[in-house]
Amino acid sequence: MTDSVLVTGAGGPAGVSVLNALLRAGTRTIAVDCDASAAGLTLGSASGVVPPARDPKFVDALCEIAVSQGADAIVSTVAEELPELGTRAEDLAGEGIAVWVPSRAAVDQCCDKAVFAKVLTEAGIATPATGLVASGIVASDISGPWIVKPRFGRGSRDVYPCDSPDEVGWALRRVEEPIVQTRLSGREFTVDALVDRQGLFAGGVPRWRLETRGGISTKGETFADDRVLTGVAAVLDAVGLRGVACVQGFVTDEDQVVFVECNPRFSGGLPLSLAAGADLVGEYLRGVRGLPIRSSRLGYRPGVRMSRLFCEVFQG
Repeated sequence: MTDSVLVTGAGGPAGVSVLNALLRAGTRTIAVDCDASAAGLTLGSASGVVPPARDPKFVDALCEIAVSQGADAIVSTVAEELPELGTRAEDLAGEGIAVWVPSRAAVDQCCDKAVFAKVLTEAGIATPATGLVASGIVASDISGPWIVKPRFGRGSRDVYPCDSPDEVGWALRRVEEPIVQTRLSGREFTVDALVDRQGLFAGGVPRWRLETRGGISTKGETFADDRVLTGVAAVLDAVGLRGVACVQGFVTDEDQVVFVECNPRFSGGLPLSLAAGADLVGEYLRGVRGLPIRSSRLGYRPGVRMSRLFCEVFQG
């Protein structure tokens, strides 16, 4: 059996994007998710269902599927899985399965939005004023208008824009472990990026988030701005991230580049970066297998636009 790649999170936009990219490259894939009805399971040459990442049997279940299907590499598209895979990387290597995940400290600094803001502020990188409500912060301590959102969260769930202290108070009662940030205005962007194993910024693709639904970009356009890429490299260095990342921010109305979040995984808007010419999936897979990442393969074309449509999958 030829080498195959196991891709987790087959039910999410990032997992589907990675599976499609590998399929276009002629790579045999095994699609895996914790949901037996995940639509992306139909994309793989084989598929499997595993427990959620927090289940003690998660990595063992992944390993069993990978071994049975002849997979030599795992690509995780779910941030919560990364610490578990990192802990068991040597066990997986013993079975001939390569993984490449960031350090637990880097993942924690990305996934904890309060800590992320603190790390960037200490590094002198522009980020919105941020307050942790558990520390006694109130709206008057942060310049408005505001955003209230979970300290730990994804997909724009429970994110509330607020224009008055009363609205902030209303939102705080509805969000678990909330933080309060100054709300930015301007053009919102995401950068799909890759950092090599030595910590060198290998490349990235900035794209405007022209329309989003449920936190996922549905319309976008790639653009060129050296300030954005330089800033992304600084953000990833500050949190110590290696591997793949998607970094979000704004070019504000005052033409300042400000960074808001960093996810230690592939993004849901990845297809636009791939269509613009950057082989992020292929080069990340080289990194997984211990091969050098080729920055020359991460160039892209500005001005490429994406409009995303829904797609149905039928069975039975």
